[in-house]
Amino acid sequence: MMSQNQRLRQAITTSQLYRSIFRHDYVDSLRNRALEVTSNIFLHLHPVTIPRHALSVRFTFCLGGLTFFLFLVETITGLLLMFYYRPVPDYAYIDMKTLEYAAQFGVVLRNLHRWGAHLMVVTVMLHMLRVFLTGSYRPPREFNWVVGVSLLVMTLLLSFTGYLLPWDQLAFWAVTVGTNMAAATPFIGAEGPFHEVLGAQPLNDVRFLLLGDMKVGSNALLRFYVLHCVGLPLFAIVAMMVHFWRVRKDGGISRPL
Repeated sequence: MMSQNQRLRQAITTSQLYRSIFRHDYVDSLRNRALEVTSNIFLHLHPVTIPRHALSVRFTFCLGGLTFFLFLVETITGLLLMFYYRPVPDYAYIDMKTLEYAAQFGVVLRNLHRWGAHLMVVTVMLHMLRVFLTGSYRPPREFNWVVGVSLLVMTLLLSFTGYLLPWDQLAFWAVTVGTNMAAATPFIGAEGPFHEVLGAQPLNDVRFLLLGDMKVGSNALLRFYVLHCVGLPLFAIVAMMVHFWRVRKDGGISRPL
């Protein structure tokens, strides 16, 4: 005969509310182990089984996972930095210095974000190098290689757009040089070759699109801030979801050559 606690547990576990949240029981079986992965919103991107070679750190060096971890660090620290920063030329540099010298642990927060960004660029480049050297870009993974290259470009753009936000002399002139290079882009740059094909002029070329003006000023600071904090991260999140999903659909981590 069941005790009162057993009857209560059975009533709860067989209720419609409980079954709508937990789709299966916890009996240790191969089927339930698979269901724990496939029916969980946080785990469904991972394969049910993993080949033994995928557990070897020496094959992947966990570079993809480290890059994703650094992206999370950048997201969290970036959100906290937004509480102290105003993307206006009159306040941007002052806010940065106030964060460093007046806010408690502000210098730690800013340096975590800064050095995490530098390290993320390094890890994503090493990850791409590892994928290339191990032939992991070959069919059926060629589409995921293109997604990975897109993520590399977005990582570099995130680093470039964030470079202007401190609004110091180094940031100002670095972005000035970078956007002048953009003006020399073929077809879409006013100073680039074949610019007359698309009618690119100083007031409508890619440099003007980035700066919103003829020079680095308040419009550029606001545009870089929006791109750095909203636009590029959203594109990166979507691309990473596709990237992780394709790793699973393509058979998991590629095998050593």
